[in-house]
Amino acid sequence: MKRVLSSRWIKALVFLVCLGPLFMLGWQALIDQLGANPIELVTHATGDWTIRFLLIGLAITPLRKLLGWPELIRFRRMVGLFAFFYGVLHLTTYLWLDKFFEWPDILKDVAKRPFITAGFLGLVLLIPLAVTSTAGWIRRLGGSRWRLLHRLVYISAIAGVVHYYWLVKSDIRRPLLYASILGARFAYRIAIKLREWTSRRLFYARLPDKKLRTLAGGL
Repeated sequence: MKRVLSSRWIKALVFLVCLGPLFMLGWQALIDQLGANPIELVTHATGDWTIRFLLIGLAITPLRKLLGWPELIRFRRMVGLFAFFYGVLHLTTYLWLDKFFEWPDILKDVAKRPFITAGFLGLVLLIPLAVTSTAGWIRRLGGSRWRLLHRLVYISAIAGVVHYYWLVKSDIRRPLLYASILGARFAYRIAIKLREWTSRRLFYARLPDKKLRTLAGGL
């Protein structure tokens, strides 16, 4: 598996797989299989895939550690950019195909439906993450500041799940599934932080008092 994940062609394959939902929508449109309300179907499909790619991107770090596949990190940036890509398609479908850029109507819709505000917030938070996803921006910002900025992805994912939950009227199984996956990701992060904190406490507890004073003086 490590050899496969490290190969040159696997990124191209993953790229094509990530385009799969868009190809599927295009094929359904071509054969006139988008249903009675094609705009609604496209809007929901692109929104679904935005959240899915966000959750997949957030799952990469735990999976690479739990499975012992560090090569998975090669795909995190691509998956994150596809989350942004489908988010832009989702918003464009709403503004263009659904509302025809009728801004007074859009503003009334936003005031009446808070789920639109939540979704818009989630997408806006992805903009700086998409812009600063390159190695050049990591060097400009520095590793610590770059990581701090990219924690916005958690807020974006929460906003996306809330957007979906407020949108649906009866069947809330899918947004609850997404919320559960996101909750598991938070639980993993908390568990890792607790383990690091416990390890540091044990490390300092085993040090002789003199050594401990020396370390404390250097802080």
